[in-house]
Amino acid sequence: MKLWGIDLGGTKIECAVLDPERNLEVVVRMRVPTESVNGYDHILSQIKKLIDMVADQVGERPRKIGFATPGVLEPDSQLMKNSNTTCLNGMPLKADLEKILGVPCQLANDANCFALAEALMGAGKDYHGAEVVFGVIMGTGVGGGLVVNNKIIGGHHGIGGEWGHNILEEGGDPCYCGKAGCVEQVIAGPALERHYERLSGEKVSLKTVLERYHTGNDEHAKATIERLLEYYGRAISTLINVIDPNLIVIGGGVGNIDLLYTAGFERIRKYIFNKGIVTTPIVKPKLGDSAGVFGAALL
Repeated sequence: MKLWGIDLGGTKIECAVLDPERNLEVVVRMRVPTESVNGYDHILSQIKKLIDMVADQVGERPRKIGFATPGVLEPDSQLMKNSNTTCLNGMPLKADLEKILGVPCQLANDANCFALAEALMGAGKDYHGAEVVFGVIMGTGVGGGLVVNNKIIGGHHGIGGEWGHNILEEGGDPCYCGKAGCVEQVIAGPALERHYERLSGEKVSLKTVLERYHTGNDEHAKATIERLLEYYGRAISTLINVIDPNLIVIGGGVGNIDLLYTAGFERIRKYIFNKGIVTTPIVKPKLGDSAGVFGAALL
């Protein structure tokens, strides 16, 4: 049976079909725009349209489908929550998908799907026997996913791995989650750009801030990147102190910053509850933007 996955993003919906009999070879990949401004029912219709298109290419209908979603399905109510595609919140997405598609659907947060794909198909293949894998997303937002023995740990409330909404900076910027100073409001890309603008009075991209940091003549860029490294060290050390994973994979645009794996690693050593010894491999992902849809198929 082929494995079908859907990555439900804010701007695009992607479907991938994998063949488990051919080492998870990709049979088909297709995308359609999400067009979330048109509302919840329109997103459902876009998903159905995409499934129909892919089924025509594959020559068969899916027997079940995995979905990587923004936000999570609340276990008790079976309604969506915590989604930045806000029209999904409070909606019975799983039930509605199964109704319009006529097959069982499995939903998981997109960061969990990232972690699962990297554990099984990506970076995890270089670390055989990695029992506990934590996938970090550091980009426009900050999220995470936890995989233990090749299975996603969703948790009692469906929020397993959500490290991005723990308070990192007391009295920090307000977050849409209702708290202030969350990890996401400190080390996500927009948060770092906002910090630089406050210091310098100039609004520029994080890429520009990083370039100015490396030139060595911009004190505001230096302060911004040093802030990233310090708070990154604190946040990652907390993950290790609580979960002690065998492997951490860091995705997202901010995760591409090489300093995180050198100077940032040294900051982790400052805070870890292990006399400064850190042997956890902390690596970049290998699947790129494929991780979400591949992880969905693996559900």
